[in-house]
Order: sequence, then structure tokens, then C-alpha cells
Amino acid sequence: MAATALSEKDAALLEGLRNGDEGAFQELVEAYGPMLMRLALNHVPSRAVAEEVVQDTWLAVLNGIDRFQGRSSLRTWIISILLNTARTKGERERRTLPFSLLRRRDEEGRDEPAVPIERFQGPDGEHPGGWARPPVEWASPQEKLESNESRDVLLKAVAGLPPRQRDVITMRDILGVSSEEARNALDISETNQRVLLHRARSKVRGALERHFEGNGTTDE
Repeated sequence: MAATALSEKDAALLEGLRNGDEGAFQELVEAYGPMLMRLALNHVPSRAVAEEVVQDTWLAVLNGIDRFQGRSSLRTWIISILLNTARTKGERERRTLPFSLLRRRDEEGRDEPAVPIERFQGPDGEHPGGWARPPVEWASPQEKLESNESRDVLLKAVAGLPPRQRDVITMRDILGVSSEEARNALDISETNQRVLLHRARSKVRGALERHFEGNGTTDE
């Protein structure tokens, strides 16, 4: 992770945290609390456990603030702590589940095609390798995605992704984190991030296509 200069805001918050300023800490909690909760929910089975993860993250921030060297933004550093804490907690929680409920998944989904193979024509088709069923053109995607039902479909599709894909699409498309910040927080290369995001978006789009095709009309 390349060294970067802290912004003036981060520098002021960092100084406040190191001086025990409760106002600085409260500002961080209000700014990043909802983001951390959403990321924690990617890795643990319940909101109660996610709340524990977020609390543990804030404790780790306070305990480690003197060791923070400013090589990234405060937000990136805090997200990194949250993700490490959530993954550890998630693994512990999964060990307590019955074996029959566990479904091991490749963390990056690297063995899965970004688009299902059945969407393309086979060697005997009119256009081998071409679309057998092309992507659906949604009449008014913004309106559709604004419905509660469609948001539920989207979030369920994201929840079903392999962990790395889930983290990338959550940070980039749901939380609006920049490409640079996402790859720094996740400690992945730009190429790897692009692949993960492409696969995640393809799967989520597929889930939304099936949902819209099933409804036939714009959601109310």
C-alpha cells in the first residue's frame, strides 16, 4: 500500500483521537458506523453479531490509533480493521453451525464464469459463441431499482456472492468507495478488483433480470 498524505480533516481527527477528544471519536462513529455495519453483515450471520464486530472495530481503532502511520486515509484503515475482525468472527460463527448447513465457497468465485455458459450459443448454433439469450433491456431501470421488492432482490443477490466479490461490489456500488480505496482496504490488485467486480455485477444483474422478467412490468 503506497504512502499517502492525510487530508486536513483526517489529520485533525487523528490529532483529536490521540488527545482523547470524544467529539472526534463521535464524528468518526457517525460518519462511518452505517458503512461498517453493512460490511460486517457481509461476513456474519446476524445483526447482533455484526454489532459486536463493529464495537470490536472501534475498540481496535482506539487501542491502535497511536500506531496508525497515515499510509492511507483513516476510513481505509478503519475499514481494513473491520474486515479483518468480521472475517475472524464469521469463521468462528460458522464453526458453531451444523456441518450440513455449511457450504464452502471459493472466496473469489474464481472457478465460476462471470456469465452462465447457457446464455451463449453452442457450436451447433446459428452464431456459435454468440448470445443465446442476450441481456434484457430494462424499460426504466432506475424506477425498477427504487422499489422495495427490487432492492430486496439486489441485496439478496449480493449476500449470495463469494466473500471477496461481495466486499468489492458492496464497497464500490453500494457504499460508493473509490477504486483505489477499495483495493487498499481489501489488499488486492487493481486487476483483481476489476475481475471481482465484473463477476459480482454480472451475477447481480442476472438476478435482477430474472426478477424483472418474472414480473413483466415495472414494480409498484
